[in-house]
Amino acid sequence: MNFEFREKYSMQDLLNIMAILRSPEGCPWDREQTHKSIRNCFIEETYEVAEAIDSDNTELLKEELGDVLLQVLFHSQLEKEADHFDFSDVVDGIAKKMIIRHPHVFGSTVVNSSDEVLVNWDAIKKQTKNQTTETEVLKSVSKALPALMRSAKVQHKAAKVGFDWPDISGALDKVTEETRELKEAIDYGSWEDRMEELGDLLFSVVNVSRFLKVEPEQALSFSCNKFILRFEKMERLTKERGADMASMSLEQLDSLWDEAKAN
Repeated sequence: MNFEFREKYSMQDLLNIMAILRSPEGCPWDREQTHKSIRNCFIEETYEVAEAIDSDNTELLKEELGDVLLQVLFHSQLEKEADHFDFSDVVDGIAKKMIIRHPHVFGSTVVNSSDEVLVNWDAIKKQTKNQTTETEVLKSVSKALPALMRSAKVQHKAAKVGFDWPDISGALDKVTEETRELKEAIDYGSWEDRMEELGDLLFSVVNVSRFLKVEPEQALSFSCNKFILRFEKMERLTKERGADMASMSLEQLDSLWDEAKAN
């Protein structure tokens, strides 16, 4: 194996490591992988970066960014072996995209605010992707995104062409309307009806979050963490009193929940 150990490694060293791992003399596991087999690894590493950001952990962020970079290199190496493209093509592509989408920096376009930058960005993106209709813009939002995030992006793009409530009151009224329709589906509808109406309700709640300038994914994650924290307090109170949650009535559990919430 032709590899030189160093005190500090470079980008080229990392490319060489990836090539070695995929070589016949490398790692059996790495050689077996495909784009699809490591797809979820990419998603997991990205969320771990998000967790490092949320926890303000600089050292963890550095590590997790490296893990994401490794995923980029892994996929690039797979395509290099297939003679489609390599990592240098990925770098070239994103460099050119940044230059094209920042004409106010690399060209003669003049902007006076970040809002104008975003308007130009969307216009250039639509042009370079050959999108001729607004529906194509909506369809370009990745289907692989978490549903809450995808809903917010679709709604945001629709709002840019004027399809939006004038203020949050319309969005809130829609939540009430969809809640009523879900109740009707629960009482009289099929499973498919209930799923559809539940989806409509969630979509309308996302619309409210957009008016509040709150990311729905973050809001729901916060509530999930809050639920776990209160559940932990409730369980602790139960043990302190020599009781067992599994044998308690719903009324008793609700009372403990209220107590944990108050504390």
